[in-house]
Amino acid sequence: MKKILNYINGEFKAPTNNEWIDNYNPSNGEVYSLIPNSSSDDIEEAYKAAAKAFPKWSNTTLEYRSKILSNIANLIEENLEEFALAEAIDNGKPLSLAKTIDIPRASSNFQFFAHAITQFSSEAHESVGLNAFNFTLRTPIGVVGCISPWNLPLYLFSWKIAPALAAGNTVVAKPSEVTPMTAYLLGKLCVKAGLPNGVLNIVHGLGHTTGQAIVEHEKIKAISFTGGTATGASIARTAAPMFKKLSLELGGKNPNLIFADCDYDKMLNVTLKSSFANQGQICLCGSRIFVERSIYYKFKTDFIVKTKALKVGYPIDPDTNIGALVSKPHLEKVKSYIDIAETEGGTVLCGGNYVTVEGYENGYYLEPTIIEVKDANCRLNQEEIFGPVVTIMPFDTDEEALALANGVKYGLSSTIWTNNLTRSMQLAKHLHAGIVWINTWLMRDLRTPFGGVKDSGVGREGGVEALRFFTEPKNICIKY
Repeated sequence: MKKILNYINGEFKAPTNNEWIDNYNPSNGEVYSLIPNSSSDDIEEAYKAAAKAFPKWSNTTLEYRSKILSNIANLIEENLEEFALAEAIDNGKPLSLAKTIDIPRASSNFQFFAHAITQFSSEAHESVGLNAFNFTLRTPIGVVGCISPWNLPLYLFSWKIAPALAAGNTVVAKPSEVTPMTAYLLGKLCVKAGLPNGVLNIVHGLGHTTGQAIVEHEKIKAISFTGGTATGASIARTAAPMFKKLSLELGGKNPNLIFADCDYDKMLNVTLKSSFANQGQICLCGSRIFVERSIYYKFKTDFIVKTKALKVGYPIDPDTNIGALVSKPHLEKVKSYIDIAETEGGTVLCGGNYVTVEGYENGYYLEPTIIEVKDANCRLNQEEIFGPVVTIMPFDTDEEALALANGVKYGLSSTIWTNNLTRSMQLAKHLHAGIVWINTWLMRDLRTPFGGVKDSGVGREGGVEALRFFTEPKNICIKY
């Protein structure tokens, strides 16, 4: 049985307590590797390695750091096939998705911040008439903690690690215990890339043990976390009284507003993706679909046809559109929402059933599901399901569409489909969301701020926002 090991101070190590967790292949339900269930002792060892490496790493030139990050990016690209296969097996997502989205984006994350750090400038202010000059330095924080989720394992792991390292910090990182494989492989590439020992430490384990040990460590002064809202709240309760910097990218229940004047065919194709990509396990998926009444019946009919045409199957099969959900507990959670549709006043229009894939009968497969709801306040419309399940309902006016969109506790992203410029701008301004897409979905420019409002999180990632988070500003005033 293959064992995933912790990567601490440039070495691969078993957990000090010798405790292991089963790692399941979602496509067949079988254990295929073991993961460390690391304790606070392992986190302490990782912290000490990071603290020792920090003075030298933080004082390296920007060119040197940029070169190391670029080396990592290139190595990920060179090992695309291996990483994509590992991601598909570990997560259950279609191999085609891992090859075209997840792994290329992980490489891009390192490459982007390799260049971004060389353009990250200080601010200067002349106090005219006072013979004074102010300038602001941005210095690395020290040892920071990065905790990433299971839905986009290497994609989001690298999204945190790359800016932290670029800014001169050293890192203690924990990938999700559900999908640890590509983080483990990343450690091996860091050795080849020439990353100095201790600069990045990858420690595996459960959230309430390993993750909690990172959060409550008194000398780890910043935490970047992506995951569920309840876990984010727990992290905040621990970290806030310790005055740690926090970046929390949490849940979403994103609206997709479809108006009659949209480019209908383009909207339909993109909405299929925004509903079910990665088995609906993307925090940005448009899980609440609101359609202008005049085209509601046409949309409903066409959307059902396209959804039924999606192939649920083995992730490595090139024809697979929908792979396996990430774990059995998650599969059962998602199915439980479908099972309450009728009691919630909803009607299952399409899907809703477990799928048995020949040769992989014990895998975690579920049909993509469309549920028509009558009450926007029902649980199906209010709670994050995080699977291949969307709700649909009609609206009559722009004002009603806006109220429906904003009528949840989350505020991560929104999508608007219309060719009316005035409507686009007015809705975009008033939507409670950190990101608004108009006539598109998931089009990301890595320079732009990423994050949500309300229960979708605190802080922003991406571009200079990430570099600002991973640095402390220090103003220096000179009187002359």
